[in-house]
Amino acid sequence: MRIGYLLNTYPQSSVTFVRREIHALERLGWQVHRFAMRSDRAALVDPADVAEYDRTELVLQAGAPRLAKAALRLALTRPHGFARALARAWRMGGRSAQGRLRHMIYLAEAAHVAHRTEALGLVHLHAHFGTNSATVAALVQDLGGPGFSFTVHGPEEFDSPQALSLGEKVAASAFAVAISWHGRSQLSRWAAYADWPRIRVIHCGIEPGRFPEPGPMPAEGPLRLVTIGRFAEQKGQLLLPEALAMARARGVDLHLTLVGDGPMRAEIEAAIARHGVADAVTLTGWLDEAGVRRVLADSHALVLPSFAEGLPMVVMEAMAAGRPVIATAIAGNPELVLPGETGWLVPAGDAEALADLFATAAATPAARLAEMGRAGRARVMQRHDIDREAARLARLIEEAMRP
Repeated sequence: MRIGYLLNTYPQSSVTFVRREIHALERLGWQVHRFAMRSDRAALVDPADVAEYDRTELVLQAGAPRLAKAALRLALTRPHGFARALARAWRMGGRSAQGRLRHMIYLAEAAHVAHRTEALGLVHLHAHFGTNSATVAALVQDLGGPGFSFTVHGPEEFDSPQALSLGEKVAASAFAVAISWHGRSQLSRWAAYADWPRIRVIHCGIEPGRFPEPGPMPAEGPLRLVTIGRFAEQKGQLLLPEALAMARARGVDLHLTLVGDGPMRAEIEAAIARHGVADAVTLTGWLDEAGVRRVLADSHALVLPSFAEGLPMVVMEAMAAGRPVIATAIAGNPELVLPGETGWLVPAGDAEALADLFATAAATPAARLAEMGRAGRARVMQRHDIDREAARLARLIEEAMRP
């Protein structure tokens, strides 16, 4: 079966879970054509992402004249479908902060994608994220292209669900996917009750084969913590220097490694200096998947101080690497992190509670940390094997294709 995947920006370092899902579908024998509106080749550091770039069709590279021509052609040859798509784009644009003009651009993008899906013989479109990628997928369907489904991740979609017309997108789709039960509950808030059966839970996943049996915990030196993610307001990294300083004031010996980059890097560096913890912090920048696994192997635990989340891939990766997780008790985190079993949960935004858990982790014997890591590894392998989750997605697509 030939299907299309549609994203706004792909590939990029923060959506490696999409790549893993696509590859898992291809291992099942499916042919997947990648569409993205754009991608930044210069920003890619992982060789696997570079390879994906070469396999991805970038819609905006077609240029404005070609997109406009595709829209005009469909307006003339499929006037009823074009009228439906135009009405949807106008309606959605009226709700959105991006406005109706931007949605006319989405309509032109959809016309181009509809033409390409027909030329490629694609029978279904799956969009990731409930943002403009799902909008374009819905418009492609209106224009006479294949049916569509989409995956909602959060937290961004849940910040502006009405502006994104999430309820309308669920109603128009063959099915909608949430990556956690928390995500499904949030999507259900904006979908009509009659459409709730369309909303299914399929987890993002890891490739178990890439995570061999964990090595031993670091035997000497301070408690080694690592945090991984984009330096953005929702990830809460600004809280870490304060919590680190509090823990050190109590005599806790620890070191923190921050993996990632982003718009808040300067503020994070300033907070590190302000709290006097520069000697206990390492910033690595972005690392590829192999680099992330090396950092996890050199740590005792992952810390994730997020203010908003979906269901973080870094939690899955840390657990697969046999490392306990300190995470905020928000969104999908409690679906993975079991307090006292696979890690610890902390109220979001509470630096003092974070410092308490740093002290708790530092006082926990290495053998117990390793035991918690093994429990986490078993849990994530059972719940987040990407081949198993992709097979569930494939069955939903197959069901959607039945008359």
